Amino acid sequence: MLKTLRGHFGDGKMEPRLIRKADAKIFMEGDERSRLYYKTQQLVFGTSVLEPGKKGAVDVGHRNGYEVFYAARGRVLCNFPRANRQLELSEGDVAVIPPGEPHELINNGTEEALVIWALAPPD
Repeated sequence: MLKTLRGHFGDGKMEPRLIRKADAKIFMEGDERSRLYYKTQQLVFGTSVLEPGKKGAVDVGHRNGYEVFYAARGRVLCNFPRANRQLELSEGDVAVIPPGEPHELINNGTEEALVIWALAPPD
């Protein structure tokens, strides 16, 4: 299980470190299989995998943090139910989600989708 890491790079309190996939905390959000790799007071970093036709749970949004989604593999729709809007991400695309914006991921492709995400600052 991932341990909460204190400090961040550049503050002199933490050395660069490797976090292995096996050490990440796994959790589900709807059909979205997520891994939490890193969490501090400044940053949260993880990945999500969705099978074709599956969708994650609606994330109600984050009070103060911006979330970034990077489509590393496959295609996903990033649905914004409150705004009645969708962004389609293909491999290599990025979506930036402002604070307070509810969102969910939907795999609208034909292969497994991998999304890398980060949130700063965390709630």
